Amino acid sequence: MGPGERSDGGASLADLLGAFSLATDLGLGQPMEHVLRAWWIASRLGERTGLDDAGRADLYYTAVLAWVGCVADTPEVASWFGDDIAFRADSFHVDFSGLPAMAFMVRHAGAGSSPWHRARLATTLVATRARGIEHGLLSHCVSASTMAERLGLGPDVRDGLRQFFCRWDGTGVPDGVGGDEITRSMRLFHLADVVEVFHRTAGVEAAVEVARARRGTKFDPEVVDAFCAAAPEVLAGLSDDLDLGAEVAGDPHLRRPLAGRDLDGALEVVADFTDLRSSFRAGHSRGVARLAGAAAEVAGLPAGDVEAVRRAGLLHDVGLHGVPASILDKPGKLTASEGERVRARSYYTERVLARIPPLAPLIEIVDPAPRGRGPAGGPVTGRILAAADAFRAMTEDRPHRPALSVKAATTALHDDVRAGRLGADAVDAVLVGAGAAPPRRRSGPAGLTPREVEVLVLVARGASTRQVARRLGITPKTAGTHIERIYAKTGVSTRSGASLLAVQHGLLDSLEPLQA
Repeated sequence: MGPGERSDGGASLADLLGAFSLATDLGLGQPMEHVLRAWWIASRLGERTGLDDAGRADLYYTAVLAWVGCVADTPEVASWFGDDIAFRADSFHVDFSGLPAMAFMVRHAGAGSSPWHRARLATTLVATRARGIEHGLLSHCVSASTMAERLGLGPDVRDGLRQFFCRWDGTGVPDGVGGDEITRSMRLFHLADVVEVFHRTAGVEAAVEVARARRGTKFDPEVVDAFCAAAPEVLAGLSDDLDLGAEVAGDPHLRRPLAGRDLDGALEVVADFTDLRSSFRAGHSRGVARLAGAAAEVAGLPAGDVEAVRRAGLLHDVGLHGVPASILDKPGKLTASEGERVRARSYYTERVLARIPPLAPLIEIVDPAPRGRGPAGGPVTGRILAAADAFRAMTEDRPHRPALSVKAATTALHDDVRAGRLGADAVDAVLVGAGAAPPRRRSGPAGLTPREVEVLVLVARGASTRQVARRLGITPKTAGTHIERIYAKTGVSTRSGASLLAVQHGLLDSLEPLQA
């Protein structure tokens, strides 16, 4: 993103939550767009069962938020069943109540652990009638409803989200709530959430079969009958070329714009819920965002870049929804395959951000690696975010180590600079922003800004305008403007003059250009 560019034009709450649902899909062990496809099915059924215009918007927000509460019960699920993502993926194939649910949980108890540990957990589940699991499900529902409230959504959405684990027959959680007490939007989504999986994996007949099998138990009979009567027609629309993003954007009931503080508030909600995937990460994304924004100000970046790096900090870990809690909270060394799953979060994050055009430029800040540049290269905004993330993580507890002191973290960051893993300019700015180092002077010779000093050093070392642009992640036009301003402020007019100026003021003493 170029200096001063804003990153919020054209975003809507529906766009943001639709993109966030892609991360939620990963936590369910489903391919991206599962939730959006389920919403699409539910909305078509809503048209056939008399859903009004207000209900259409409630249905969408109910669908995209129904599963976000899984971050709240993730520690509980992981402690009982190991890989929480695999557990949820398998649960779609069970009518989760009574003996079938208990048998399913017993089979999955302690997955991946020793036979003795598995037997102990299975025995406890049976003896306690899985009351601990019920508590986790209630936490899921309350969390999803809380997220809806923070986003300013209405009582129909909030109430519906508290009923996600209710059943038509009243045997769900909370016990005794069923039938028409469940909101219409949630009853539609209950069916669509399951039949989407069966249709995608086994076809129309399988989707109809599971709907009929759970009619009157999990599902509203009226909704099941409407689905079975029109299943081929409804599901035929779920072709590979269906653009669900365009479907959302084109729905007049979903045009709630987000900009400025409203967008920042919504991104903070997403960040907070992302961090709930691990008890060790609570508040991490907010902390990174604050530190990265402070460091960007220390570095003298334009207001638009400060805003962008702060927003990137809020969203940089959204891809962690695709990583099981059993890996995130593992106290020992990760295996090679586990490490690969953690590294895949960058790809998942990029997929989510790419879904929202106004926020897509943040990809360049969040992860420069796919473009052939590590955290020590790329745009200064990306370098700052990488350093802020590293410092914040070092000073937080992790399952395999206690939090480092500020002094130890500072030493570790400088080690990363020497190893080429982080940029010296970014680390300096982050340490100042964190209050771990005294501030450096805010301007260079002749009143040059830190960015202009950065450009001056590159020019002094022989970089062309295009090379300056590539190194700093800016456009050639912007690079040219910086060079013109440098010449105007310093009174030099040649590259050799620029080189002499840089040498005179000690700007070439370091391998890293942004030291002013």
